[in-house]
Amino acid sequence: MSRQQKQVSGGASRRGFLRLAAGGAVGFPMIMRAQALGPNAPSKRITMGIIGCGNQCAEDLKQWLPMEDVQIVAVCDVNRASYGYKTEKQFLGREPVRDMIHAAYAKRSASGAFKGVDMYTDFRDVLARKDVDTVAVITPDHWHAVMTIQAAAAGKDIYCQKPLGLTIRDGQEMIRAVRKHGRILQTGSQWRSTPAVRSFCEAVRNGVVGKPRQVVTYVAKNNFEGPGPGWQPMPVPEGFDYGMWLGPAPHAPYHKDRCLYKFRFVSDYSGGQTTNFGHHAIGVAMWALGLDETGPAEVWNKGAEWPRPGDLFDTATKVHFGCRFAGGLELECVTNPKSFGVRVEGDKGWIETNGRKTEASSPELAKWAPGPDSVRLYDSPNHYRNFIDCVRSRKNPAEPVETGHRVSSVCHLGNIAMKLDRKVRWDPKAEAFAGDGEASKMLERPMRAPWGYA
Repeated sequence: MSRQQKQVSGGASRRGFLRLAAGGAVGFPMIMRAQALGPNAPSKRITMGIIGCGNQCAEDLKQWLPMEDVQIVAVCDVNRASYGYKTEKQFLGREPVRDMIHAAYAKRSASGAFKGVDMYTDFRDVLARKDVDTVAVITPDHWHAVMTIQAAAAGKDIYCQKPLGLTIRDGQEMIRAVRKHGRILQTGSQWRSTPAVRSFCEAVRNGVVGKPRQVVTYVAKNNFEGPGPGWQPMPVPEGFDYGMWLGPAPHAPYHKDRCLYKFRFVSDYSGGQTTNFGHHAIGVAMWALGLDETGPAEVWNKGAEWPRPGDLFDTATKVHFGCRFAGGLELECVTNPKSFGVRVEGDKGWIETNGRKTEASSPELAKWAPGPDSVRLYDSPNHYRNFIDCVRSRKNPAEPVETGHRVSSVCHLGNIAMKLDRKVRWDPKAEAFAGDGEASKMLERPMRAPWGYA
C-alpha cells in the first residue's frame, strides 16, 4: 500500500489533518495532546489509537471504553470488516470496531451521537498524528516489534499485547527503543494485575511452600486444527490488505486460516500456544519466584508434538519443555486440560492457581494472608488502568518492557529447544547461546523489505 494512501474515513488525509492542526481550522474536532497541556489543563484525557481490530481488541475495548479520561480517536486494521475471527459470529475489522467505539461514546454525549474516530489501514498514519498520546498494539506477534519501535520513536506510549515480539531479538530491540525515547510500555499480560494472582505470588515469595523445588506451568491446547497437507491458496477477500497484513513476514499465498485469529498457529507470525498462554503462565511463575530479571540456564524438549508435515499450521500441538534456572530450580511448561495454571512445589508442600482461585496441599497454605512484615508485590488491580496511570506518572507499569521481554524469552527458548529436540544452554546475562550456532540462528528472523528495526 502506498504511503500516500489517504485516511479511509473521517474526511482528511494525514497531511490534511496536520495542516488543519497547524492552522487551527475552525470546526475541526481538535483534541490536544494531554501531556502538552500540563497538570491544570481543562481537559486531561489521554488520547489513544488502536492498531489491530480483531478478537483481542474487542476484549480490550471493554476496559478502555468506560474510562472517562481516555478517548480513542483512531483505529487501524488491514481488514475493513469480516466474520471469521475466534468464532464465526464475530464480525470485526476497522469498521465494526469504529462503530463499536462510536456507539459507546454516543451514550455519554449530550446529543446522543458521536462521530469522532478516524480509520486507517496503515499504522504509520496513526503514529503521524500529533494528537495521539498512546497506541494499543493488538496485532499478530510478527508486527509487535516494528510497530512498538516506530511508536516509541514517534513519542507514543504503548500498550503492546504479549508476547513481546516474534523472537528474542525483537524484544531486545523493543527495550532499546522504549528506553531511548523515554516511553511507557505495558505488556498486555493481564494476570499481572489480578488480585488472586498477586496473592498467590506473594504467598510463594513469603515462603508458604518453603524453598521452591519444582514449578509446573499449564498452557491451553490448540483450539483450531489446520487445513492439513495439500491445502490450496485462496483469493484474497475484498477489503483485506493482505500485503500489509504480511508486513515483515515472508511472502506466502493467502489462505483464510493463515490470518485473523488463526495466525496463532503459523510460526511465521506467532510462537503458538507456547508464547500465547505460555507467556501468561510462565510470567506468573517468574513473578512468584523473583525471576523477572533473569532467565534459565538450560532448556530442553520433554515431548512436544507437532502437526503433520505439509500442514499450514506448524506450531506445537502439544507444548512440553523444561527449564533449569541458576540454583537448580526447574520449571516445566506443558499443554494441559486446565488451560492456564501455575503450580509451585516446595519442601513444605505445594500451592497452585488458575488465576481465580488457589488450591494447596493443606488448607492453611491456601488461606495464607500477608502480615505487616510480609514481602508485598506491585499492586495493580486493573492492567489497563495501570497503564493509563503510568502514562501520567511516568512510572513503570505492572509489566514493563524489560519484564515482558524476559517472560517472552523463556517462551521463545522453549520453542527453540522443542524444535531442535535437544537441550540448549543459555546465558541469561549475555542473552546468548554459548557455542551453539544452530540455536543462535533462531534468535531472530529476517524481515521482508522495507521493514526493519530502524
